[in-house]
Amino acid sequence: MSAAPLVGYNSSSSEDEAESPAGDQVRPGAGASLRGQTLLPSERLPVPDSVLSMFPDSEEGPEDNSARHGGRVRTFPHERGNWATHVYMPYEAGEDFLDLLDMLLPHAQTHVPRLVRTEEFHLSLSQSVVLRHHWIVPFVQSLKDRVASCQRTFVGLEVTSGHAQFLNLISEVDRVMEEFDLTTFYQEPSFHVSLAWCVGDARVQLEGQCLQELQEIVDEFEDSELLLRVHAEQIRCKSGNKFFSLPLK
Repeated sequence: MSAAPLVGYNSSSSEDEAESPAGDQVRPGAGASLRGQTLLPSERLPVPDSVLSMFPDSEEGPEDNSARHGGRVRTFPHERGNWATHVYMPYEAGEDFLDLLDMLLPHAQTHVPRLVRTEEFHLSLSQSVVLRHHWIVPFVQSLKDRVASCQRTFVGLEVTSGHAQFLNLISEVDRVMEEFDLTTFYQEPSFHVSLAWCVGDARVQLEGQCLQELQEIVDEFEDSELLLRVHAEQIRCKSGNKFFSLPLK
């Protein structure tokens, strides 16, 4: 089915992590330090956890714990005030789509057993970048202003129609990235919905016979061409643990 080709690709980092820090980096704030039994006047006592938990919107980003993300590790160290940010279009998977995925994933796992099913489906509209906490609100507002006039479109696993509309949307997102001196999207983007992932580069095992067999499963699935389309009404921006929805025209 030409409308929904399957692709295997490699990424050096997960999409909820930045590939490299952007802008000037600020050292994490120094905590209290005791020398002997004397607290130096210029040093601060640590704030109790019970107090810190009262302020979830402070500029301190969420704690990094690779065990919570299937072993994925940040490509940059966590730094106070840095928020990994990603712009994307959500894909709401229906029951039929999940049935198809239940057929595809076990077959793919015979070639790459460590493949893990994607929990939330989306199409990326930006690379993952680093935002300072005080940039989040103006960044999202600028995004909202840019994409408000963009038309909706239909997409499949890999977009083969509506490509021009997606490039137009990417152009608007890139202009916002440039405003904040952040990394823009890829020069020749391929728009797709990720179905599964694994740690490490497994392209050799997936390319060739495996992808061909998976494509045959898609082709033979009833009404797959209609199933793998979605009416996009919004894009989203995720910054740290904050989510913003931006409606399309």
